[in-house]
Amino acid sequence: MNKPLALIVEDDPQLSRIFTITLSELFEVEAITDGAQALARLAEIVPQLIILDLNLPGASGAQILHAVRADPRHAATRVILATANARHAAELQDKADIVLLKPVSPAQLRDLAERLK
Repeated sequence: MNKPLALIVEDDPQLSRIFTITLSELFEVEAITDGAQALARLAEIVPQLIILDLNLPGASGAQILHAVRADPRHAATRVILATANARHAAELQDKADIVLLKPVSPAQLRDLAERLK
């Protein structure tokens, strides 16, 4: 049975690796560290879940979130924002399925991702 796809958009290599390991049992995982690359990849794929940092090079997480929500192909895509910026997260919480403030516990991320699966 094929696993659903999770896209991790996180520019911190350590966090990206932690998120990838955390979700790899439940999902096929693809990780991207640049916002512009994420937008280009999202034009090609439709992940079931996106773990999205807000502060990214190339394009911001907010830009990516708006693009995902505006694209009918991504209507069923769930988005978890993972950020240290509480104010910015609060501004976007109505567009995301879940907002997590960093540091994020791997167990918490896995449990939430499983519920969204």
